[in-house]
Amino acid sequence: MRTLINVFLVLLCSISCAQELPPILNYTPKTYNADNQNWMISQSSDSYMYIANNKGLLEFNGAQWKLYKTPNETIVRSVKVINDKVYTGFYQNFGCWIRNDKGILEYTSLSDQSEIEILEDEQFWNIVQLDKWVLFQSLSSIYSYHTETKEFKVIRVDNILTKLYKIDEELYFHVLNEGLYTIENGEKKLINDDPVLKNDRIVGFFRQNKKKLIITLSNGWFRLDDNGLTAVTLPYQETNNQKSIYTSIQLSDGGFVLGTISEGILHISKSGELLHQIDQADGLSDNTALSLFEDAEGNIWVGLDNGIDCINRKEPFKYFADQKGRLGTIYASIIHNGYVYLGTNQGLFYRKEGAKTAFKFVEGTKGQIWCLRVIDDELFCGHDLGTFLIQQGTQRKISNVLGAWDIRKVPGKSNMFIQGNYKGLYLFTKENNTWQLSHKLKNFNISSKHFEWISPTKILMNHEYKGVYELEISEDYQSVIAVKKNNDVQKSANSSLIQFSNTIYQANKNGIYGYDVASATFKKDTILSSIFENDEYTSGKLVVDNVGYLWAFTKNYINYVTKEKLNGNFKINKIAISESLRNEMKGYENIAHLKGKNYLLGTSDGYITINLDEMHVVDYEISINNITSTSLVGGMRNIVLGEEGDFKAKENYLSFAYSIPAYNKYEVAEYSYHLDGLYEGWSDWSTKPTVAFENLPHGNYTFKVKARINNQETVNTASYTFKINRPWFLSNLAIAIYIILTILLFTALNGFYKRYYRKQRERLLEKTTRDLALKELEAQKEIIQLKNSQLNSDIDAKNRELAIATMNMIKKNETLNSIKQELNKQKGEQGQNVTPVIRLIDKNINNAEDWKFFEEAFNHADKDFFKKVKDLHPQLTANDLRLCAYLRLNLSSKEIAPLLNISVRSVEIKRYRLRKKISLAREINLNDYFLNL
Repeated sequence: MRTLINVFLVLLCSISCAQELPPILNYTPKTYNADNQNWMISQSSDSYMYIANNKGLLEFNGAQWKLYKTPNETIVRSVKVINDKVYTGFYQNFGCWIRNDKGILEYTSLSDQSEIEILEDEQFWNIVQLDKWVLFQSLSSIYSYHTETKEFKVIRVDNILTKLYKIDEELYFHVLNEGLYTIENGEKKLINDDPVLKNDRIVGFFRQNKKKLIITLSNGWFRLDDNGLTAVTLPYQETNNQKSIYTSIQLSDGGFVLGTISEGILHISKSGELLHQIDQADGLSDNTALSLFEDAEGNIWVGLDNGIDCINRKEPFKYFADQKGRLGTIYASIIHNGYVYLGTNQGLFYRKEGAKTAFKFVEGTKGQIWCLRVIDDELFCGHDLGTFLIQQGTQRKISNVLGAWDIRKVPGKSNMFIQGNYKGLYLFTKENNTWQLSHKLKNFNISSKHFEWISPTKILMNHEYKGVYELEISEDYQSVIAVKKNNDVQKSANSSLIQFSNTIYQANKNGIYGYDVASATFKKDTILSSIFENDEYTSGKLVVDNVGYLWAFTKNYINYVTKEKLNGNFKINKIAISESLRNEMKGYENIAHLKGKNYLLGTSDGYITINLDEMHVVDYEISINNITSTSLVGGMRNIVLGEEGDFKAKENYLSFAYSIPAYNKYEVAEYSYHLDGLYEGWSDWSTKPTVAFENLPHGNYTFKVKARINNQETVNTASYTFKINRPWFLSNLAIAIYIILTILLFTALNGFYKRYYRKQRERLLEKTTRDLALKELEAQKEIIQLKNSQLNSDIDAKNRELAIATMNMIKKNETLNSIKQELNKQKGEQGQNVTPVIRLIDKNINNAEDWKFFEEAFNHADKDFFKKVKDLHPQLTANDLRLCAYLRLNLSSKEIAPLLNISVRSVEIKRYRLRKKISLAREINLNDYFLNL
């Protein structure tokens, strides 16, 4: 990317000389990344620049510099672009560079391919084309190469061959101590051996008006014709001493540029007038010019001893730089009665219009100038210290009121004007043909930098920190009788107020607003506001020149508004001079009409003149210069430009470099790109001439890039189509394998799930069966429980029956025993025969039927008891089993006695005998034993 260096560096060498110079682009060795010295310059048909540099061959496409080193890494002394080949000459070698399909230059040595002998330490300082021949010139030889037959011819000289020239399809060369030669039929021919040509070096040989002009190093200009060599004196030589000229060129307009050894360059007109002398103090990178070249757009390229410069001589801009700070920052400028006046922070300066002399100071005006206004053909100067009337470089102070911001004539009053000051408004009147301060308008003390008349008694005043005020003035202009703040527009730093096209406009960071008198309101003007919307707002300062153009200032442009002739609509025109290059004071921008379409723009270190007639639009074409691909492992390769790209998946890091060959200082190139296949829209405009895309996914893409200069887009859009292949794991084979594996996986999963669901069904069936079995068991259990419950109920019933039967038997036997006892007593006392009755009672007490009933009831209640007892104690008798049954019923001996019809003592004896029979331990209760059995 080219480096722009601010070159408003015109040094005022003397009080009698002040130049307005064209823009200069400085390219330092650090910028182009090569050595200091540059020996020859050429340009290709696609407008690329090629420079012979100490480090090698330099290529510049308007955006990027590229260095190609020679095979033997020596100094390149000469370069010449012919068709699609770049011919170079360097130490003991010459040849050509051809661009390959990847956009890279490749060198082919012509001298190595021939059988010609290259002399020891020979270097090639110049290359000239004639028809199909390319001639390489060293200090001792000329090697001619035929581009079709590959034939070589050599011309050698005995002394130093200074330079080879082509004039009107004829070849000439100069040899020191011999004279000027031409080449005829491949042989050298001496045509002039004038002592001047023998002893001095020819640094320029041109054709002008059918005459040949020669420039020498030390003796000036000569005309060469059939009569010999004749010295000529050009107009510039009358006031300029002959410089030590090292190189020269003739321009397309017939003018000349001379490069000196120590005093920069001289630009000479066709008629010999000195147009410019530019040295290091004027903005040139170095005072020693080694080579000169005029490109296709008329720019002058200067190969210097320390850098490369490009002078935009056809640009509509010229610069006057106040390098010493004598003038200061310009706040106002105007042309009046044939003089150019500059109002600065150091006072008022002037000079005659069109003169090149230095600006003179108007004595008595030292200090800050705020405005320059013409009223009735008289020039007024608004100053920090008061107000001055200026006449042909002299001043007359008419007011001591501090801070004269601006002046406006009172509508309808030819002898009155209002001045805005630091403390309000002041009225000036003209009496006896003399202007003088009348009085301050009462009741208003606000600083009034910007104000305009709405009517003869109404004023709009803008204060950037307070806002806009509507002032009503008394009819006698003695006071402000009403003040109303307008809230339609916001206060804004660097805002301003101006009348343009019969409308008052206020400009602030939000836009430009027009004042509607009928409604007394501000309304946003969409057309004018687009000035700030399409570029960054820096200042709301508006200027209306004496032609009727409205000027506004933004970050990248100066904008001027004109009216279309057919419909009267506003037309916005842009001039590409950025804020950084204008170097102006924000809020105090100023521009003044000079004459014709020429304007003067004040800056903080001088001024810029602009010729609107010379503004032109160039149709540029953008090209993609280089494409590189970087893989994940770090390998990088250049890509073929002319065919569709096909990249591996790992080569998904692509970098694009592009440019337009624009070499003018104020032609700022901006680029916008679009990657079809990844992004939907175009990128934002940027000055960066490269872009890189990382980790691009596989797919088809088309990269497109366009450019614009000064808001004018290129006539074409460069594009490159490419494809990023799928990675190996997404290739067709891999996908087929994935499909097979997927099928196998699904098959395996299907089998697995089939087995799984079968087992699930089996488990479910088993579970269901188990559940059914459990339910059946539970049902059976419930049935059993019901049966057991029924049995228990039956047992309880039987037990109740047994208990009742037992109790009945006990009661019956007790009753019978009681009766028996009574009978026995009666028998003894009365002697009655009751024996039959006693026998009957005994029979009923020992009734077998009762035992049988009891045994049956007991078996129902405890059916297994007798079986258990018999199994355990088979030795027991029936009476023993009967006793066991009573013990099972947990009957006491007293309760058992009646049942057995024996005494309680006899029951105890039976219990004892039973314990013995069953061998029951003493510690075990007999009843408990049978209860638990």
